[in-house]
Amino acid sequence: MGRSAKQHHLLASPALLASRGVELFEVERGGDVTFHGPGQLVGYPIVDLKRHRRDLHWYLRRVEEGLILGVTAERSAGQTGVWTQGRKLASIGVHARDWVTWHGFALNVTTDLSYFDLMVPCGIAEVVMTSLAREAGEAPDLGRRTRAQVVAGMAEVFGLAAVPIRAEELDAALHAGA
Repeated sequence: MGRSAKQHHLLASPALLASRGVELFEVERGGDVTFHGPGQLVGYPIVDLKRHRRDLHWYLRRVEEGLILGVTAERSAGQTGVWTQGRKLASIGVHARDWVTWHGFALNVTTDLSYFDLMVPCGIAEVVMTSLAREAGEAPDLGRRTRAQVVAGMAEVFGLAAVPIRAEELDAALHAGA
């Protein structure tokens, strides 16, 4: 649940959530209620907007564009996220401190979409959530291929080079800066 989440947008009781194995977290990102779970490509780009443009709306549009470059999708006027034929494919919720972004996006790749029935996703009552698997038919390498395409799309829209890094190296770098 993001900062602007409405309690009535959570449609399931705590008991029902627990029975489905769903944990509920309140976080400082923008946005309303959403779901993170298996089958999603979740990305938390950490971007210093002082090096790009000090504008969160610009940043949101860039994240959308990076996702669109990675998959066949479009924007929906006035609504943040990535859509395909009127159905929502990816949710975006961010926060920034000193113009450095955190939180990010969740792209439904092979997601069990029934979890979205437990809420009003992103506070949009009429939204229909979808996944790449549902829209295009599931391919054996859909997750791996999608990840590579989204990384390339994000690098392109921010004018950066994607650099592979092992988890151990990232962990060491994060702890060195702490």
